[in-house]
Amino acid sequence: MIKQKTIAGEICIKGKGIHTGYETTLCFKPAEENTGYTFVRTDLPGKPQIPALADNVFDTSRGSSLRNGEAVVRTIEHVLAAVVGCDIDNIIIELDHEETPIIDGSSKHFTEALLKTGIREQNAERKVYEIPTRCYLKDEEKDVEMYLIPDEEYRITTMVDYNSSVLGTQNAKLKNVAEFNEHFSAARTFVFLSEVQALLKHNLIQGGDIKNAIVFVDKILSQDELDYLATVFNQPRVSVLEEGILNNVELNYPNEPARHKTLDVLGDLALVGLRFTGHVMANKPGHKTNVEFAKLIRNKIQETYGNTSLPH
Repeated sequence: MIKQKTIAGEICIKGKGIHTGYETTLCFKPAEENTGYTFVRTDLPGKPQIPALADNVFDTSRGSSLRNGEAVVRTIEHVLAAVVGCDIDNIIIELDHEETPIIDGSSKHFTEALLKTGIREQNAERKVYEIPTRCYLKDEEKDVEMYLIPDEEYRITTMVDYNSSVLGTQNAKLKNVAEFNEHFSAARTFVFLSEVQALLKHNLIQGGDIKNAIVFVDKILSQDELDYLATVFNQPRVSVLEEGILNNVELNYPNEPARHKTLDVLGDLALVGLRFTGHVMANKPGHKTNVEFAKLIRNKIQETYGNTSLPH
């Protein structure tokens, strides 16, 4: 019998949201048994709660965002990946603004905070659901495929292919969630320079800089364009390395983009709201298909096990 877990105390992290640019304080707090993962907007009247469930997702354009009534919380996948990676069942995540801090674009700082406060075992038994049959999802438009096949463990294999000279085919395998903290949590988000320019035109990535994302240069830039990016990112200068990465950024892992996509899958599939086993295989995953797959898995669990007493 495995017991449920929460954290031993409260701990807070501050940082800017990558798209809004607003400074946010995020606080992790212990939660009662069978609470699951719940976000709380402390800056809004009544401090509304937003359960971390796929059915509450309303936007997946540049991250996964949740809504409950008028309350929203944005870019939650890195936080949830850290919570799952630390083997936590129940937690309250309070924010005083709508977007989580991006920090360095990975889950590392959230993971370190959770481990610093400590993990506490609770009395209630953890329910883990075995998926008895294969689940499959395909997005024809984006050429994305996601599978889940029965397995005694929960593991994730991710494959990406951007058909680019600066970032081609990569894969990564999380053999066991226990590997996440050491081998995946420091994998940072990444973006192509062509996307950066489009995002800036739409008034997004207001909190973005070259410290919280790996920028792959997929086009030749003039000096004027480089100078403009230096101004946007508040840097004295920006340059392109031979590898096609903006500025002097070293990768934490040779396949860091594939590992980050694995991190995103882990965080988004936390929105199932239930513990489950199975081997997830994701080909070119994105937040939209991750969330759709989370809904599919939850439905499969409910079809198989019926209306049992479940968290959330």
